Amino acid sequence: MIRIILISFCLCIQSCAKVDLVPSTADEVMSKIKEFKGEKAVLLNIWALWCAPCVEEFPMIVDLRDEHHDIEVVFISADFDDQIEDVRSFLDQNGVRSTSYIKKEKDESFILGIHPDWTGSLPFTVVYAKDSGNIVDSWEGKHPESRFRTAIEIALKS
Repeated sequence: MIRIILISFCLCIQSCAKVDLVPSTADEVMSKIKEFKGEKAVLLNIWALWCAPCVEEFPMIVDLRDEHHDIEVVFISADFDDQIEDVRSFLDQNGVRSTSYIKKEKDESFILGIHPDWTGSLPFTVVYAKDSGNIVDSWEGKHPESRFRTAIEIALKS
């Protein structure tokens, strides 16, 4: 009986756990990314619930994260403040348990703070090298898994 209670308790904790969703500026996110330099490559993905290509590629990115333990995947939602619970639910449904971020500054300053060549189109992905912390690739829009894999391979060797 105690075993059943413990299992039920653990399942409740797992299902009741909320994803840590931190409202952040571009500067705050970039500071976090710099912390991984020399330890892990970083894949930054900016997405939104209202962006169909973002939602379509999201599970693939999560799978890549699960496959590569030496890469940190940083998700930033570009959704609005009134969608925080929907964003949390989506992240939870997709198996994201690490800290994720939601944009908390005006679009123009956020976009320029993330990458000077980013037009603001979503999804937007940037891959940073493990050792140097430099950008090895970045792209707007949905891309095939092969693009992600190639960028990750380069990032892990750089």
